[in-house]
Amino acid sequence: MNITGLFGRRSVLKAGALLGGLSALLSRAALADAQERNDSSAREAVADEARMADIPLNSAAKVTVERRGQIVLIGINRPYIHNRVDPETYAGLAMAYYQYDHDPSLRAAVLFGHGDNFSRGIDVDAFAAIVTSGRPRTQERAAIDPLAKTAPALSKPLVVVAHGDAWNMGHELLLAADIRVAAADARFGQDEASHGRFPGGGATIRFVREAGWGNAMRYMLTGEHWGAEEAFRMGVVQEIAPTREKALEAGIAVATKIAACGPLGIKTTLASAHLAIDASQAEAMSKLNAQYGALYGTEDFKEGRAAEAEGRRPSYRGK
Repeated sequence: MNITGLFGRRSVLKAGALLGGLSALLSRAALADAQERNDSSAREAVADEARMADIPLNSAAKVTVERRGQIVLIGINRPYIHNRVDPETYAGLAMAYYQYDHDPSLRAAVLFGHGDNFSRGIDVDAFAAIVTSGRPRTQERAAIDPLAKTAPALSKPLVVVAHGDAWNMGHELLLAADIRVAAADARFGQDEASHGRFPGGGATIRFVREAGWGNAMRYMLTGEHWGAEEAFRMGVVQEIAPTREKALEAGIAVATKIAACGPLGIKTTLASAHLAIDASQAEAMSKLNAQYGALYGTEDFKEGRAAEAEGRRPSYRGK
């Protein structure tokens, strides 16, 4: 895949880090050896090799990257389509997650959305060919699934800041984070069932785990949306800020506090916590893509798309 096409004019990593997982492992091993020898020049060389680069906001960049010391801000940038995630954006997020995870100079990340909304979720039509083929949503070797449905997962903390609409895959990107902040104007939804689909990005597992069975089913089975206060009540978000700007500031503040802690302790905390939940949800996660793809061929799915395009209520037949 052409990285320039995903991110605009600049790649996220310098050339040395794009050699894949092996070079990243070698880089980390070299860094550890340098620290033992207190060899500052070796440390700088390794950090430079795997250093994540800024991707400035521009119309060609579907994913932006902004470094701020030991934290990095990753932005979804398709505001003209409510930040709906198409295959290129998804792959861009996957690559950015990988590159953040393999940059030894970064300790925390913040995911947010440019424009009026965090994300209204999957770009259904753009994903149709991939979903019905059963192919992986990203085939890059240097990638981490932003929905954390497949290994490897992030080993470093991720804070997600939501504002405006955070629907469906947008909400599932939020659920895959370690800490979540919402602006007061945030509106959440898992309304796939009302469109002849189902939450195929992990909400059937994580939403239930985070909010409890009744709370999650109330919204996934009815298609109703909910606001920031309800998300806070259910425990899905940990903080509400009055505006989108303040929400991003709050998310950055949390990430900054994380970055000030011992990085080995942080990574071990995450690894230990994942041991308690990953095995129990692995089978359910492994079936999501096939379950989601199967619905694309149903009459109800086609009816849902037609009704949405025509601005009418769908008439489902269970076929």
